[in-house]
Amino acid sequence: MSPRTLAAILMLSISPALAAQQFSSVPGQGRSMVVTKLGIVAAPQFLASQAGAHILEEGGNAIDAAIAANAVMGVVQPYVNGIGGDLFMVYYEAKTGKVYGLNASGWTPKALTIEYMNAHHIDKINPIGVETVDIPGAVAGWDAMRTRFGALPFSRILAPAIYYAENGFPLAEKNARYWGAKSLLKQPGFRETYMPNGEAPKLGEVFRNPALAHSLREVAAHGRDAFYNGRMTETMVKFLRAQGGTHTLEDFKDFEPEWVEPLSTNYRGWTVYELPPNGQGIAALSMLNIMEQFSMGQYGHNSVDALHIMIEAKKLTYADMHHYVGDPRFTPMPVKELLSKDLAAQRAKLIQMDKAACQVVPSDVEKKLDAHGNSTIYLSTIDKDGNIVSLIQSNFAGYGTGMVAPGLGFSFHDRGAGFELTPGLPNSLAGHKRPLHTIIPAFMEKGDIHIGFGIMGGWNQAQAHAQFVANVVDYGMNVQAALEQPRFTKGTFEGCDVQMEQTIPEPVREELGKRGHLIQLLEPFSFSVGQGEAVLRDSGRKVNFAGADPRSDGEAIPQGPDTK
Repeated sequence: MSPRTLAAILMLSISPALAAQQFSSVPGQGRSMVVTKLGIVAAPQFLASQAGAHILEEGGNAIDAAIAANAVMGVVQPYVNGIGGDLFMVYYEAKTGKVYGLNASGWTPKALTIEYMNAHHIDKINPIGVETVDIPGAVAGWDAMRTRFGALPFSRILAPAIYYAENGFPLAEKNARYWGAKSLLKQPGFRETYMPNGEAPKLGEVFRNPALAHSLREVAAHGRDAFYNGRMTETMVKFLRAQGGTHTLEDFKDFEPEWVEPLSTNYRGWTVYELPPNGQGIAALSMLNIMEQFSMGQYGHNSVDALHIMIEAKKLTYADMHHYVGDPRFTPMPVKELLSKDLAAQRAKLIQMDKAACQVVPSDVEKKLDAHGNSTIYLSTIDKDGNIVSLIQSNFAGYGTGMVAPGLGFSFHDRGAGFELTPGLPNSLAGHKRPLHTIIPAFMEKGDIHIGFGIMGGWNQAQAHAQFVANVVDYGMNVQAALEQPRFTKGTFEGCDVQMEQTIPEPVREELGKRGHLIQLLEPFSFSVGQGEAVLRDSGRKVNFAGADPRSDGEAIPQGPDTK
């Protein structure tokens, strides 16, 4: 069957009515959406989704449910997230229609500078060294979320995570597949915490983490002060300094997350929101702006032309993102210019439909960045009132540094590995500075339809967001179908290499190869293209919908009714 025939069949199956509704199934859809008038939690592990749904049943709202689900994720999938990492959130408040952004990414210790590195003859950042441990922002993010918008105390919100950490849980299929990292066995505290006897637990084997249960109890009892200004802080600082770190009690005590105004663009009548720098969300919006210059819907879903345009748009926008984005508190950034439709039109003209570009200009990209750092979780929640949380949380690389302070039960992230040691760049290392971040939550809306969505996976995320939006807007898919579709990903910033799930038809891949794309095949539903979730509010009918990516152990679980 030719690519054109496949595209024609798909386009015939997507009627104008379906494109407007966003609710009906599409051919080949593996799961149904969850549909209810009550709340829903969609997380990449079913125990986390269930915990969040339980919090909704106890009177919590979308914020409380998101924190509860995130806390459980840190217990059941510690290789991708936990309280030793960072957090970002987009919050849609239904009663006002306002969209809020929270940046809870950590900053470097104040004393950690390029000058410090030079003085200690360090010319390269060790990706799992103590110099990569920025002050973790997750707990401060939880506190900011709950204080401003939450309904329940930490003692109730964190109870499910404490239960699973203390009593244990049997590993699910994807848990067992990704658990463990023999390369980290020599990192202090890693073996004892995650791989007793040097072996990872197997499918169905019960794993316990009583030290993490204790840490979560401390947060439940004392809030953010437990982590940033208490006994845990003293333990962390003593441990990090023993590894050669420059961390101080003041670095933790002074840290605050930041409420930010989300960025947005209009994509064919939909408003799509991402968080501003220091994250890569601006690349997703820029990519959509370029895609809007083409009639994507006419090309057919995952057709040769549609994929070619998206891959080339990815290269152009990521080059600009890498060149300009860092911590805006240190370097002014041309955000308005990067999001302008005029720039998108100019960049779109650089795309040659018959040839892949292996170098892109004018972005001064002179090196190839590593594609590491895809150890992240994304979850979304919605409550009965239609409030939506789009939340992402990460260790950066698998288990981060793998370092675990005595008695705390969680590993420190290695987000600082993303800094550069060349002075004068937007992402150059400096004290109390946030690095260029990969993790990004997202939100989109049009009329009565409001969608919180995200797809994790390092540099995969902005390009995966653009593919999800195209699935919804250009191809009329519901949120479950949009998550299930085969995706491509390009983790590098140069070259014509691109990875694709092998479920993209072979004739399409062959034609892309003729245009110069160097395709590496991935298994169906590959971890490499990210795992996502999405929730949707139809405010006209006051009905909630949700989808969960089959690439994870996750589910979208609805809140049960109050039958008392």
